[in-house]
Amino acid sequence: MNAPVRTIALGCVAALALAACKPQEQPAPPPPEVGVVKVAPKTIPLQRDLVGRLAPFRSSDVRARVSGVLLKRLYTEGSDVREGQPMFQIDPAPLQASLSAAQAALASAQASYTNAHVAAQRARQLAPQSFVSKADLDNAEAAERSAAAAVQQAQASVTSARINLGYALVASPIAGRAGKQQVTEGALVGQGEATLLTTVDQLDPLYVNFSMAANEYEQLRDASNVALAGKGEATVDVVLGDGRLYAHPGSLDFSDTVVDPATGAISMRARLPNPDHALLPGNFVTLKATLGERNNVFEVPQTGVLRDAASAYAYVIDNEGKVARRNLQLEGAKGDTWLVTSGLSAGDQVIVSGVQKVQDGAVAKPTPWQPPAAPGAQPGPPQPDAGAEDGAPDKAANAETGSKAE
Repeated sequence: MNAPVRTIALGCVAALALAACKPQEQPAPPPPEVGVVKVAPKTIPLQRDLVGRLAPFRSSDVRARVSGVLLKRLYTEGSDVREGQPMFQIDPAPLQASLSAAQAALASAQASYTNAHVAAQRARQLAPQSFVSKADLDNAEAAERSAAAAVQQAQASVTSARINLGYALVASPIAGRAGKQQVTEGALVGQGEATLLTTVDQLDPLYVNFSMAANEYEQLRDASNVALAGKGEATVDVVLGDGRLYAHPGSLDFSDTVVDPATGAISMRARLPNPDHALLPGNFVTLKATLGERNNVFEVPQTGVLRDAASAYAYVIDNEGKVARRNLQLEGAKGDTWLVTSGLSAGDQVIVSGVQKVQDGAVAKPTPWQPPAAPGAQPGPPQPDAGAEDGAPDKAANAETGSKAE
Protein backbone atom coordinates (compact mmCIF):
# COMPACT_ATOMS: atom_id res chain seq x y z
CA MET A 1 0.00 0.00 0.00
CA ASN A 2 1.38 3.33 -0.95
CA ALA A 3 1.84 6.16 1.53
CA PRO A 4 -1.08 8.42 0.48
CA VAL A 5 -3.56 5.61 0.73
CA ARG A 6 -2.18 4.58 4.13
CA THR A 7 -2.48 8.18 5.39
CA ILE A 8 -6.10 8.46 4.31
CA ALA A 9 -6.94 5.14 5.97
CA LEU A 10 -5.34 6.18 9.24
CA GLY A 11 -7.29 9.46 9.17
CA CYS A 12 -10.57 7.66 8.73
CA VAL A 13 -9.75 5.30 11.56
CA ALA A 14 -8.93 8.25 13.86
CA ALA A 15 -12.15 10.05 12.94
CA LEU A 16 -14.18 6.95 13.70
CA ALA A 17 -12.42 6.56 17.05
CA LEU A 18 -13.14 10.18 18.01
CA ALA A 19 -16.76 9.81 17.04
CA ALA A 20 -17.08 6.69 19.20
CA CYS A 21 -15.54 8.44 22.23
CA LYS A 22 -17.82 11.54 22.06
CA PRO A 23 -20.60 11.29 24.76
CA GLN A 24 -24.17 10.95 23.59
CA GLU A 25 -26.59 13.80 24.59
CA GLN A 26 -29.26 12.52 27.06
CA PRO A 27 -32.90 13.56 26.42
CA ALA A 28 -34.46 15.96 28.99
CA PRO A 29 -36.40 14.12 31.77
CA PRO A 30 -40.19 14.50 31.74
CA PRO A 31 -41.72 16.96 34.23
CA PRO A 32 -42.58 15.37 37.59
CA GLU A 33 -46.16 14.32 38.18
CA VAL A 34 -47.82 15.96 41.22
CA GLY A 35 -51.25 15.75 42.83
CA VAL A 36 -53.20 19.01 42.98
CA VAL A 37 -56.36 20.25 44.64
CA LYS A 38 -58.38 23.12 43.22
CA VAL A 39 -59.40 25.37 46.10
CA ALA A 40 -62.48 27.56 46.46
CA PRO A 41 -63.38 30.08 49.20
CA LYS A 42 -65.73 28.89 51.92
CA THR A 43 -67.63 30.25 54.89
CA ILE A 44 -66.62 28.31 57.99
CA PRO A 45 -67.79 28.47 61.59
CA LEU A 46 -65.37 29.89 64.12
CA GLN A 47 -65.07 27.06 66.62
CA ARG A 48 -63.05 26.71 69.78
CA ASP A 49 -62.64 23.76 72.15
CA LEU A 50 -63.17 25.01 75.69
CA VAL A 51 -63.77 23.62 79.16
CA GLY A 52 -66.77 24.72 81.19
CA ARG A 53 -68.64 23.86 84.34
CA LEU A 54 -72.35 23.14 84.56
CA ALA A 55 -74.50 25.13 86.97
CA PRO A 56 -78.24 25.05 87.73
CA PHE A 57 -80.43 27.57 85.98
CA ARG A 58 -81.87 28.52 89.36
CA SER A 59 -80.82 27.37 92.81
CA SER A 60 -82.90 28.15 95.86
CA ASP A 61 -82.22 27.54 99.55
CA VAL A 62 -85.17 26.20 101.51
CA ARG A 63 -84.91 27.78 104.98
CA ALA A 64 -86.95 27.91 108.16
CA ARG A 65 -88.43 31.40 108.34
CA VAL A 66 -89.93 30.99 111.81
CA SER A 67 -88.55 29.40 114.95
CA GLY A 68 -89.86 26.07 116.14
CA VAL A 69 -89.23 22.35 116.32
CA LEU A 70 -89.01 20.51 113.01
CA LEU A 71 -91.67 17.81 113.06
CA LYS A 72 -91.23 15.94 109.76
CA ARG A 73 -89.98 15.97 106.20
CA LEU A 74 -92.71 15.89 103.53
CA TYR A 75 -90.70 15.11 100.38
CA THR A 76 -88.34 12.41 99.09
CA GLU A 77 -84.71 13.43 98.94
CA GLY A 78 -83.43 13.68 95.38
CA SER A 79 -86.92 13.85 93.85
CA ASP A 80 -88.47 16.53 91.68
CA VAL A 81 -90.74 18.97 93.50
CA ARG A 82 -93.23 21.55 92.29
CA GLU A 83 -93.22 25.22 93.09
CA GLY A 84 -95.18 25.69 96.31
CA GLN A 85 -95.03 22.00 97.26
CA PRO A 86 -94.78 21.47 101.07
CA MET A 87 -91.39 20.08 102.08
CA PHE A 88 -91.12 20.42 105.90
CA GLN A 89 -93.51 20.80 108.80
CA ILE A 90 -92.52 22.96 111.79
CA ASP A 91 -94.52 22.62 115.02
CA PRO A 92 -97.43 25.05 114.48
CA ALA A 93 -98.78 25.03 118.05
CA PRO A 94 -96.84 28.07 119.36
CA LEU A 95 -97.57 29.98 116.17
CA GLN A 96 -101.27 29.14 116.40
CA ALA A 97 -101.27 30.42 119.98
CA SER A 98 -99.64 33.66 118.85
CA LEU A 99 -102.31 34.05 116.18
CA SER A 100 -105.08 33.49 118.71
CA ALA A 101 -103.54 36.10 121.04
CA ALA A 102 -103.32 38.58 118.19
CA GLN A 103 -106.93 37.96 117.27
CA ALA A 104 -107.97 38.53 120.87
CA ALA A 105 -106.03 41.79 120.95
CA LEU A 106 -107.77 42.84 117.76
CA ALA A 107 -111.18 42.11 119.27
CA SER A 108 -110.28 44.19 122.33
CA ALA A 109 -109.06 47.05 120.14
CA GLN A 110 -112.23 46.94 118.10
CA ALA A 111 -114.35 47.08 121.27
CA SER A 112 -112.38 50.05 122.58
CA TYR A 113 -112.81 51.78 119.25
CA THR A 114 -116.57 51.20 119.34
CA ASN A 115 -116.83 52.80 122.81
CA ALA A 116 -114.58 55.70 121.79
CA HIS A 117 -116.55 56.23 118.59
CA VAL A 118 -119.89 56.32 120.49
CA ALA A 119 -118.52 58.81 123.02
CA ALA A 120 -117.09 61.04 120.31
CA GLN A 121 -120.32 60.93 118.35
CA ARG A 122 -122.34 61.97 121.42
CA ALA A 123 -119.97 64.81 122.10
CA ARG A 124 -120.28 66.05 118.52
CA GLN A 125 -124.08 66.06 118.87
CA LEU A 126 -124.11 67.95 122.19
CA ALA A 127 -121.42 70.45 121.33
CA PRO A 128 -123.69 72.79 119.28
CA GLN A 129 -126.02 73.23 122.29
CA SER A 130 -122.99 73.86 124.51
CA PHE A 131 -123.83 70.84 126.66
CA VAL A 132 -120.16 69.78 126.49
CA SER A 133 -117.12 71.94 126.47
CA LYS A 134 -114.80 72.32 123.54
CA ALA A 135 -112.06 70.54 125.51
CA ASP A 136 -114.30 67.54 126.20
CA LEU A 137 -115.12 67.29 122.49
CA ASP A 138 -111.46 67.37 121.55
CA ASN A 139 -110.65 64.69 124.10
CA ALA A 140 -113.44 62.42 122.85
CA GLU A 141 -112.33 62.75 119.23
CA ALA A 142 -108.69 62.11 120.19
CA ALA A 143 -109.71 58.94 122.03
CA GLU A 144 -111.63 57.85 118.96
CA ARG A 145 -108.61 58.34 116.72
CA SER A 146 -106.33 56.49 119.13
CA ALA A 147 -108.76 53.59 119.28
CA ALA A 148 -108.90 53.42 115.46
CA ALA A 149 -105.08 53.33 115.32
CA ALA A 150 -105.04 50.56 117.91
CA VAL A 151 -107.42 48.54 115.72
CA GLN A 152 -105.09 48.90 112.72
CA GLN A 153 -102.12 47.84 114.82
CA ALA A 154 -104.01 44.81 116.12
CA GLN A 155 -105.02 43.88 112.56
CA ALA A 156 -101.37 44.04 111.50
CA SER A 157 -100.43 41.78 114.40
CA VAL A 158 -103.06 39.27 113.31
CA THR A 159 -101.77 39.36 109.74
CA SER A 160 -98.18 38.83 110.93
CA ALA A 161 -99.20 35.94 113.17
CA ARG A 162 -101.16 34.34 110.33
CA ILE A 163 -98.14 34.66 108.00
CA ASN A 164 -95.87 33.09 110.59
CA LEU A 165 -98.30 30.24 111.01
CA GLY A 166 -98.20 29.70 107.25
CA TYR A 167 -94.39 29.53 107.41
CA ALA A 168 -94.73 26.50 109.68
CA LEU A 169 -95.40 24.55 106.49
CA VAL A 170 -92.16 25.11 104.56
CA ALA A 171 -92.80 25.02 100.79
CA SER A 172 -90.48 24.90 97.78
CA PRO A 173 -89.92 28.37 96.30
CA ILE A 174 -89.20 26.96 92.80
CA ALA A 175 -89.74 23.79 90.79
CA GLY A 176 -86.71 21.55 90.52
CA ARG A 177 -84.69 18.72 92.02
CA ALA A 178 -84.73 18.63 95.83
CA GLY A 179 -81.47 17.94 97.63
CA LYS A 180 -80.47 16.24 100.84
CA GLN A 181 -82.15 17.12 104.13
CA GLN A 182 -79.81 19.29 106.21
CA VAL A 183 -81.64 19.17 109.57
CA THR A 184 -83.20 16.13 111.19
CA GLU A 185 -86.62 15.96 112.78
CA GLY A 186 -86.80 17.19 116.37
CA ALA A 187 -84.22 19.92 115.90
CA LEU A 188 -84.95 23.52 116.83
CA VAL A 189 -84.78 25.64 113.69
CA GLY A 190 -85.09 29.31 112.90
CA GLN A 191 -83.80 30.40 116.30
CA GLY A 192 -82.09 33.71 115.56
CA GLU A 193 -81.39 32.83 111.89
CA ALA A 194 -83.09 31.24 108.91
CA THR A 195 -81.88 27.66 109.21
CA LEU A 196 -81.03 25.92 105.91
CA LEU A 197 -83.23 22.85 105.51
CA THR A 198 -82.39 21.77 101.94
CA THR A 199 -81.72 23.12 98.45
CA VAL A 200 -83.79 22.95 95.27
CA ASP A 201 -82.04 23.23 91.87
CA GLN A 202 -83.73 23.77 88.53
CA LEU A 203 -82.02 21.37 86.10
CA ASP A 204 -83.77 22.28 82.86
CA PRO A 205 -82.26 24.30 81.37
CA LEU A 206 -78.70 24.38 82.73
CA TYR A 207 -76.03 27.04 82.62
CA VAL A 208 -72.51 26.21 81.48
CA ASN A 209 -69.92 28.74 82.60
CA PHE A 210 -66.60 29.08 80.78
CA SER A 211 -63.98 31.70 80.00
CA MET A 212 -61.86 32.79 77.06
CA ALA A 213 -58.59 34.68 76.88
CA ALA A 214 -59.15 38.34 76.10
CA ASN A 215 -56.84 38.40 73.07
CA GLU A 216 -58.50 35.30 71.59
CA TYR A 217 -61.91 36.86 72.17
CA GLU A 218 -60.84 39.98 70.28
CA GLN A 219 -59.52 37.90 67.37
CA LEU A 220 -62.79 36.03 67.08
CA ARG A 221 -64.78 39.22 67.33
CA ASP A 222 -62.72 40.86 64.56
CA ALA A 223 -62.95 37.77 62.37
CA SER A 224 -66.71 37.33 62.68
CA ASN A 225 -67.66 41.01 62.96
CA VAL A 226 -70.11 40.21 65.76
CA ALA A 227 -70.11 41.09 69.42
CA LEU A 228 -70.27 37.44 70.50
CA ALA A 229 -72.79 38.36 73.15
CA GLY A 230 -76.19 38.33 71.47
CA LYS A 231 -78.63 35.49 71.76
CA GLY A 232 -78.60 33.11 68.83
CA GLU A 233 -75.28 34.36 67.46
CA ALA A 234 -73.18 31.68 69.13
CA THR A 235 -73.90 28.05 69.90
CA VAL A 236 -72.27 25.60 72.29
CA ASP A 237 -72.14 21.81 71.97
CA VAL A 238 -71.19 19.57 74.89
CA VAL A 239 -68.87 16.64 74.18
CA LEU A 240 -69.82 13.63 76.29
CA GLY A 241 -67.31 11.32 77.92
CA ASP A 242 -67.47 8.80 75.05
CA GLY A 243 -66.78 11.48 72.45
CA ARG A 244 -70.38 11.90 71.27
CA LEU A 245 -72.03 15.30 71.06
CA TYR A 246 -74.85 15.99 73.47
CA ALA A 247 -78.16 15.93 71.62
CA HIS A 248 -79.25 19.44 72.65
CA PRO A 249 -76.96 22.33 71.67
CA GLY A 250 -76.93 25.44 73.83
CA SER A 251 -76.77 29.14 73.02
CA LEU A 252 -74.56 31.87 74.39
CA ASP A 253 -76.60 34.25 76.55
CA PHE A 254 -74.00 36.21 78.52
CA SER A 255 -70.54 37.64 77.89
CA ASP A 256 -68.89 39.78 80.53
CA THR A 257 -67.72 43.27 79.64
CA VAL A 258 -64.80 43.24 82.08
CA VAL A 259 -61.57 41.25 81.81
CA ASP A 260 -60.64 39.42 84.99
CA PRO A 261 -57.33 41.04 86.06
CA ALA A 262 -56.21 37.84 87.80
CA THR A 263 -56.56 35.56 84.75
CA GLY A 264 -56.76 37.90 81.76
CA ALA A 265 -59.92 36.08 80.63
CA ILE A 266 -63.51 37.03 79.91
CA SER A 267 -66.30 35.11 81.63
CA MET A 268 -68.99 33.72 79.36
CA ARG A 269 -72.12 31.67 79.89
CA ALA A 270 -74.40 29.56 77.72
CA ARG A 271 -77.86 28.16 78.32
CA LEU A 272 -78.17 24.43 77.67
CA PRO A 273 -81.45 22.47 77.41
CA ASN A 274 -81.57 19.46 79.71
CA PRO A 275 -85.03 17.89 79.31
CA ASP A 276 -83.92 14.39 80.32
CA HIS A 277 -81.74 15.57 83.23
CA ALA A 278 -78.83 13.72 81.64
CA LEU A 279 -76.40 16.45 82.74
CA LEU A 280 -75.88 17.38 86.37
CA PRO A 281 -74.69 20.69 87.84
CA GLY A 282 -71.12 20.88 89.06
CA ASN A 283 -69.62 18.67 86.35
CA PHE A 284 -66.77 19.89 84.16
CA VAL A 285 -67.51 19.36 80.46
CA THR A 286 -65.70 19.83 77.16
CA LEU A 287 -67.35 22.33 74.85
CA LYS A 288 -67.26 23.01 71.14
CA ALA A 289 -68.22 26.66 70.95
CA THR A 290 -69.24 28.08 67.57
CA LEU A 291 -68.68 31.80 67.97
CA GLY A 292 -69.67 33.26 64.63
CA GLU A 293 -68.52 32.66 61.05
CA ARG A 294 -65.61 33.63 58.84
CA ASN A 295 -65.85 34.21 55.09
CA ASN A 296 -63.38 33.63 52.25
CA VAL A 297 -61.40 30.85 53.89
CA PHE A 298 -59.62 28.11 51.94
CA GLU A 299 -59.17 24.55 53.18
CA VAL A 300 -55.85 23.00 52.13
CA PRO A 301 -54.73 19.46 53.04
CA GLN A 302 -51.93 19.58 55.58
CA THR A 303 -49.55 17.76 53.21
CA GLY A 304 -49.66 20.75 50.87
CA VAL A 305 -48.60 23.36 53.45
CA LEU A 306 -44.88 23.81 54.12
CA ARG A 307 -42.98 26.10 56.47
CA ASP A 308 -39.66 27.87 56.51
CA ALA A 309 -38.14 30.73 58.47
CA ALA A 310 -40.18 33.27 56.53
CA SER A 311 -43.71 31.88 56.75
CA ALA A 312 -46.00 29.05 55.84
CA TYR A 313 -46.26 28.53 52.11
CA ALA A 314 -47.62 26.27 49.38
CA TYR A 315 -46.87 25.60 45.72
CA VAL A 316 -49.53 26.31 43.09
CA ILE A 317 -49.44 25.35 39.44
CA ASP A 318 -50.99 27.26 36.55
CA ASN A 319 -52.63 25.90 33.41
CA GLU A 320 -49.26 25.77 31.61
CA GLY A 321 -47.74 23.59 34.33
CA LYS A 322 -45.51 26.26 35.85
CA VAL A 323 -44.99 26.10 39.62
CA ALA A 324 -45.13 29.20 41.84
CA ARG A 325 -44.73 29.67 45.59
CA ARG A 326 -47.46 31.39 47.63
CA ASN A 327 -46.91 32.61 51.18
CA LEU A 328 -49.91 31.79 53.38
CA GLN A 329 -51.57 33.11 56.50
CA LEU A 330 -53.13 30.31 58.53
CA GLU A 331 -56.14 30.58 60.81
CA GLY A 332 -55.83 27.13 62.35
CA ALA A 333 -56.46 23.46 61.67
CA LYS A 334 -59.70 21.66 60.91
CA GLY A 335 -59.26 17.91 60.90
CA ASP A 336 -56.51 17.08 58.39
CA THR A 337 -56.68 20.47 56.64
CA TRP A 338 -55.26 23.93 57.28
CA LEU A 339 -57.54 26.97 57.18
CA VAL A 340 -55.91 29.60 54.95
CA THR A 341 -57.12 33.19 55.19
CA SER A 342 -54.58 34.88 52.91
CA GLY A 343 -52.27 33.91 50.04
CA LEU A 344 -54.61 31.94 47.77
CA SER A 345 -57.23 32.83 45.17
CA ALA A 346 -60.32 31.02 43.96
CA GLY A 347 -59.45 28.33 41.43
CA ASP A 348 -55.78 27.96 42.43
CA GLN A 349 -54.37 24.45 41.98
CA VAL A 350 -52.40 23.69 45.14
CA ILE A 351 -49.83 20.90 45.03
CA VAL A 352 -50.50 18.53 47.92
CA SER A 353 -48.50 15.45 46.86
CA GLY A 354 -45.08 15.36 45.26
CA VAL A 355 -44.09 18.74 46.70
CA GLN A 356 -40.55 17.45 47.18
CA LYS A 357 -40.19 17.08 43.41
CA VAL A 358 -40.94 20.71 42.49
CA GLN A 359 -39.43 24.11 43.00
CA ASP A 360 -40.46 27.67 42.34
CA GLY A 361 -40.46 28.43 38.59
CA ALA A 362 -40.14 24.78 37.49
CA VAL A 363 -42.61 22.82 35.36
CA ALA A 364 -44.71 19.93 36.64
CA LYS A 365 -47.55 17.75 35.42
CA PRO A 366 -50.71 18.17 37.54
CA THR A 367 -53.07 15.31 38.26
CA PRO A 368 -56.14 15.35 40.53
CA TRP A 369 -55.15 14.39 44.07
CA GLN A 370 -56.89 11.49 45.76
CA PRO A 371 -56.91 11.44 49.58
CA PRO A 372 -55.32 8.36 51.15
CA ALA A 373 -57.55 5.48 52.18
CA ALA A 374 -58.94 5.67 55.67
CA PRO A 375 -57.23 3.51 58.32
CA GLY A 376 -58.83 0.10 58.67
CA ALA A 377 -59.96 -0.10 55.03
CA GLN A 378 -60.38 -3.63 53.72
CA PRO A 379 -57.46 -4.70 51.50
CA GLY A 380 -58.14 -5.77 47.93
CA PRO A 381 -58.27 -9.41 46.82
CA PRO A 382 -54.87 -11.15 46.69
CA GLN A 383 -53.15 -11.02 43.31
CA PRO A 384 -51.97 -14.25 41.63
CA ASP A 385 -48.30 -15.09 41.99
CA ALA A 386 -46.75 -13.83 38.75
CA GLY A 387 -43.54 -15.72 39.43
CA ALA A 388 -45.36 -19.03 39.47
CA GLU A 389 -46.99 -18.33 36.13
CA ASP A 390 -43.72 -17.16 34.65
CA GLY A 391 -41.96 -20.19 36.05
CA ALA A 392 -44.35 -22.72 34.49
CA PRO A 393 -42.95 -22.44 30.94
CA ASP A 394 -39.43 -22.64 32.35
CA LYS A 395 -40.26 -25.91 34.07
CA ALA A 396 -41.69 -27.29 30.87
CA ALA A 397 -38.62 -26.18 28.96
CA ASN A 398 -36.37 -27.73 31.58
CA ALA A 399 -38.28 -30.97 31.36
CA GLU A 400 -38.04 -30.94 27.60
CA THR A 401 -34.32 -30.19 27.81
CA GLY A 402 -33.84 -33.03 30.23
CA SER A 403 -35.63 -35.49 27.99
CA LYS A 404 -33.49 -34.45 25.09
CA ALA A 405 -30.36 -34.87 27.19
CA GLU A 406 -31.39 -38.39 27.98
